[in-house]
Amino acid sequence: MECGQEERKGGETMKRAYLTLPLCFLILLASLWTAHYVYNDASVVTPVVKGEQAHPLSFMSEAEYKRTVDFSRIKEALYFADLGFEWVILLFVLAAGLSGRFRDTAVKLFKRSTFGQVTVYTVLFQLATTLLELPLAWYRHMIDVNYGVSNMTPSAWFSELFLDFGISTLMTIPVIWIAYLIVKKSPKRWWLWLWTATVPLLLFLIVIQPVVLDPLYNDFKPLQDQQLKAQIIDLAHKANIPSENVYEVDMSKKTNALNAYVNGIGPSARIVLWDTTLNKLDDEEILFIMGHEMGHYVMHHMLWGLAGSLVVMLALFYLTSLLYPRVVRFMGGVWGLKGEHDLAALPVALLVLSLLSFLVGPAENYMQRVHEQASDRYAVEITDGDVQSGITSFQKLSRLSLSDPNPSPLVKILLYSHPTLSERIRDLEQMGKEQKAK
Repeated sequence: MECGQEERKGGETMKRAYLTLPLCFLILLASLWTAHYVYNDASVVTPVVKGEQAHPLSFMSEAEYKRTVDFSRIKEALYFADLGFEWVILLFVLAAGLSGRFRDTAVKLFKRSTFGQVTVYTVLFQLATTLLELPLAWYRHMIDVNYGVSNMTPSAWFSELFLDFGISTLMTIPVIWIAYLIVKKSPKRWWLWLWTATVPLLLFLIVIQPVVLDPLYNDFKPLQDQQLKAQIIDLAHKANIPSENVYEVDMSKKTNALNAYVNGIGPSARIVLWDTTLNKLDDEEILFIMGHEMGHYVMHHMLWGLAGSLVVMLALFYLTSLLYPRVVRFMGGVWGLKGEHDLAALPVALLVLSLLSFLVGPAENYMQRVHEQASDRYAVEITDGDVQSGITSFQKLSRLSLSDPNPSPLVKILLYSHPTLSERIRDLEQMGKEQKAK
């Protein structure tokens, strides 16, 4: 009897796999074709001529430019390949019956505890998807290493992977538990109640990230260069930013890329400089970069971005509430799901949400590019019109971080949350002309 049941279960698993296989093949085919197109697309956003400061060969050698373009196109192509692979993994977890088995294991271990069931299921699900995504993640890391962008040793990389897994799992468990309870109690309005519960969680995350989460990954300390710190604080006071906290972070042990940012809200607000930025930019260039970041703060871009994210999230939850039940009803029997309230149906919700997020991504990127452009203009104003420091900082950012200054329009629309570096340099040049004309 038991042998017959096992045979039937095996047959059902094969049926689920075969029925989902064509969809997986189409997704992979589409993502790989897109990756191939992006890698070979030679079009550019900004037409520039040799001799202009926005032209790559004005601040790179031909060999450096070729290396930068090669690296950028590989990374951009990998983004699309990785995205399709992520969707296929979710389908595989469903079609192979793994999600159902994770649910059964969770129920067996915690018959009466919903939180216990969610915990077990989430750990198993996170572990399975992390292992399935590991080969491509390692390949992306090796590209960074081979091109000299990453300095991380294998042990450091795996240590951070384990840390990511632990933090992600701990933060995901209560979210899924709350979502599971809300879906069960309010099948028709769960999207609204889940969004309402998400708002304070998101605000809490923004507050604690600079002081709790970020220090788990890197060592933060007060900026050691007292003269530069005083200049940054003066700039912050000029911008009416109350923060006296300027930190440097030891990113050089991981990367050769450059970055600086202002994050947090209220008492957790921090001005942060990567030590790579401190080592490779001069003081005027750093002050321009900090002026840009302060522009985000002064113009409340973080709050506008948060408000926009909440509106988009509400729309995504609502659309997911329409599509998710239909997918479960259509394929639930094939995937061994017991209905919309089944914990094993989580990959369906994640798949629908990920697809919808990809579709709205270009609109979100556009709004962020508008904010970045406004912050560049603010940086010029607060640094008393120091256009040239902005130009040279962007040139160094492109050369040292291997960031293509002039990618294809498709890549810009789909991936870029900032204007291209050639666009930003041209905008600064135009601001310089406007200053001279006054």
